Amino acid sequence: MAKTNNIYVCQSCGAEHRKWMGQCPDCQEWNTISEEVRQTVAPQGSSGSILTTTPISSINTSDTPRRTSGLPELDRVLGGGIVPGSAILIGGDPGIGKSTLLLQASHQLAMSGRVLYVTGEESVRQVRMRGERLKAIHENIVLAASCDLEAILATIDKTRPDTVIIDSIQTTVTSRLSSAPGTVAQVRDCAAALIRSAKVLGHAMVLVGHVTKDGSLAGPRVLEHMVDAVLYFEGDRGHAHRILRAVKNRFGPSGEIGVFEMGDAGLIGIQDASRIFLAERAVDVPGSVILACMEGTRPLLVEVQALVAPSVYSTPKRSSVGLDNGRVSMLTAVLERRIGLPLGQQDVYVNVVGGARIMEPAADLAVMLAIISAYQERAMPANMAAFGEVGLTGEIRPVGQPEARVREAVGMGFTQLLLPRHNHARVQEAKLAATLPPDSNAKVQYRAVRNMAEAAQAGLA
Repeated sequence: MAKTNNIYVCQSCGAEHRKWMGQCPDCQEWNTISEEVRQTVAPQGSSGSILTTTPISSINTSDTPRRTSGLPELDRVLGGGIVPGSAILIGGDPGIGKSTLLLQASHQLAMSGRVLYVTGEESVRQVRMRGERLKAIHENIVLAASCDLEAILATIDKTRPDTVIIDSIQTTVTSRLSSAPGTVAQVRDCAAALIRSAKVLGHAMVLVGHVTKDGSLAGPRVLEHMVDAVLYFEGDRGHAHRILRAVKNRFGPSGEIGVFEMGDAGLIGIQDASRIFLAERAVDVPGSVILACMEGTRPLLVEVQALVAPSVYSTPKRSSVGLDNGRVSMLTAVLERRIGLPLGQQDVYVNVVGGARIMEPAADLAVMLAIISAYQERAMPANMAAFGEVGLTGEIRPVGQPEARVREAVGMGFTQLLLPRHNHARVQEAKLAATLPPDSNAKVQYRAVRNMAEAAQAGLA
């Protein structure tokens, strides 16, 4: 017999409590605990039947090829295309382009199969109007406006589509729970049922998720564990390009990014992303350094800018955009202690141009060179790119995939490379001759450094 009890659940982290509290003791968030009514059913006797087992060597995967989405940048992030039976979760800020991207992909997917697009936030007429603007009208795209989980599952079972898009999972509700839409219990149970149907019937399931004010996916953390791939849409409203980042991917490399440009006709994939980030770059200006970074398996060149100004407060300010603020403060302290740069009364501002977000430690060397250049009012060479991790003792530590970084920099016309000494042994100039234009007389110069003192001398020589 079912028993009803009340429980208090944090809508931010999913922690359960026996009473209401103003602040969740697990995630320290305020006013996120709400009451939910939960029914518990007495356990029934299990039949104890033996599961059907299959040797892994006898499983054939050749009959389930990946399906292309028609957007090369999206296929790159997914590891080559959409795997049948997979569950994909896409999150991003409101208006960033999630629905636009999925409707464009639906048009290409509809050419080789049936697509069911379920919207819980818009009417089918609104989706049709967006499809006309994006030229994404196809008879195999079937629209439905519903938030009822049971109705959605019944429709999937009857129509048997090849791809199902749920926009969004926070608006989907099940009648088995009395809690409000978007709560932890609703999101968890609805997502589990939809993913289970995808695994059983073999169609690809794409879930659109809302994000919180700090940019993380709303709902329980277990939602990210249940799906096969978690994609984040990043971008600044002040810039036309968007970045799609794979945080988790069971069928491809995680950390891979795809770069898109938002236009009147929708999202356009950008193959040469480095050229976009370096467009209109200021040359021979102090405080500007080119960083050769890696995003997944993709090398990328971005411009790191720094500004050093006298502080008007007793405590100098350390601010960064596109980088971890704590790491910038640490690198500033290293400059003060290891090479004697007097930054104790200076405000330091660091920015990655173009709205890109760089999280890897290989950006340390470029950040510190930009700060030194800005403080001394001396410009770095316009044809120089740098990468390397900096330790607390001022040493320059090696980073991964130096060949790909150098190849991308040389291909973009940079002929001076400032890199860690241990990475220099892996990078040979003869291997990169093919990346230079045939009529170019330029020669790549490597400046291998061991510590920040050598790097400052080599970069500003």
